[in-house]
Amino acid sequence: MMFLKRSRRNLIYHELIGLQVIVKDHTDPSLMGVKGLVVDETQNMLEIERLDDGRRLKVPKAGGAYLFKLENNSFVLVNGDKLLGRPEDRLKRVVGG
Repeated sequence: MMFLKRSRRNLIYHELIGLQVIVKDHTDPSLMGVKGLVVDETQNMLEIERLDDGRRLKVPKAGGAYLFKLENNSFVLVNGDKLLGRPEDRLKRVVGG
């Protein structure tokens, strides 16, 4: 079985755990600018461990714009509404399962 690396084109269909992220915009202004590592993901939330103090925040996916750092050190800006759902469910939307 072949696994595709995360890229600009396919990031929303991949697992996000382990990626660095910056909350670029959010309907909750207190979340804007949060930088950290995605340590968990649910259908509607990202759990981010902040880089500055190690605190974990649960951030709603909806209403946000997130800048993810990929393994090749490039960055991808993603509308949080496109991240709604579990990774396996997001993939099903593409492959028609």
